[in-house]
Amino acid sequence: MSMSIEECATPRPPKPTPPTPENVFDQLSMKDRVVCITGASDGIGWAVAEAMAEAGANLALWYNTNDAAKSKGAQLASKHGITVKAYQVEVSDPSRVQQAVGEVAKDFGRLDVFVANAGMAISKPILEQTVDEYRKQMSVNVDGVFFCAKYAGEVFKQQGRGNLIITSSMSAHIVNVPVDQPVYNATKAAVTHLGKSLAREWRDFARVNIVSPGFFQTKMGASPLCENEGHRMAVLGRQGHVREIKGLYLYLASDASSFQTGSDVLIDGGYTLP
Repeated sequence: MSMSIEECATPRPPKPTPPTPENVFDQLSMKDRVVCITGASDGIGWAVAEAMAEAGANLALWYNTNDAAKSKGAQLASKHGITVKAYQVEVSDPSRVQQAVGEVAKDFGRLDVFVANAGMAISKPILEQTVDEYRKQMSVNVDGVFFCAKYAGEVFKQQGRGNLIITSSMSAHIVNVPVDQPVYNATKAAVTHLGKSLAREWRDFARVNIVSPGFFQTKMGASPLCENEGHRMAVLGRQGHVREIKGLYLYLASDASSFQTGSDVLIDGGYTLP
């Protein structure tokens, strides 16, 4: 609703500035914080886990079918002197998500950051995609993020603090070529707007930001049919390496981004510029 000059002039005392450390490296420290990451066994999720561990965070690693999070998490714990625990969670199952969020909060005594990263793609034109394939993508990419946000958000509100980071995609911004994938694109557009809406809804107790990666060298990176176009479209002329995204998630998870909420950060090598 628009306001008059007089209405805009009504004094609104500002909220207090958080006690963000002066030193930027101290701002980026995650020491003793608890970070939960879905889809943590591989790809971007694992890179995020490495970043948080390197910054001192304790980790709750969620996986569905790839239980590498167990052994890899143990290695992180040993290397960095942190606590790491792996949980088998199907994010499209709301009762299991609710249960697992409760387990994490109980096991670690708190939940500071939740990274809703798990996702999947069935890259087909809509006329070739089955209804079951559509529902599967919606259940993981949209329902899964919603369930994680809902139940992590309940903990955040109870604590009076929290930080949600959603992994979306540049596909929320563009129509991918040369392979048509309208359902996947739509799922990512949905969670991007969900995240922005939650940033407003949770303004009194939590920050919410979205990361929208382009093509990275992971199992969900550019397929053989898309690889050449991916190299051509990206201003940097290549796919990203997962080590090139670690710092972004760390920044958003840490006090360094204490004034940032509701943002959708593209990290795509310039793919969406043209």
